[in-house]
Amino acid sequence: MTYEEYNSFCASLPATSHVVQWGGSHVWKVGGKVFAIGGWHDGEEARFTFKVSDIAYEMLQEQPGLRPAPYLASRGMKWIQHYDKPGLSDDDLKAYLRESHRIVSLGLTKKKQKELGLNQG
Repeated sequence: MTYEEYNSFCASLPATSHVVQWGGSHVWKVGGKVFAIGGWHDGEEARFTFKVSDIAYEMLQEQPGLRPAPYLASRGMKWIQHYDKPGLSDDDLKAYLRESHRIVSLGLTKKKQKELGLNQG
């Protein structure tokens, strides 16, 4: 996945906002909370960082091309970075980005979720 494809996909998710920060990273937020980061790289392979469940964290952290996200994971947070090949397929990466969006949105107050039209019903 390219950064352009990543940005396009994240923009398609509900109630998102985009900012470029932290040295040029493409940071996507829902309700003001980060759910995905594209960037933080020094090579040519695109890097994508996203929040995961405890089970997904245990499963993904040892897979080739994936690792606990630098900085975030060292602080006890369950974030994975897709940093090299083979990593995840584009479809799987999109599924994890979508799930990260959901996990982060569930951490918002009920009032904020309702205001943004998230997790209703």
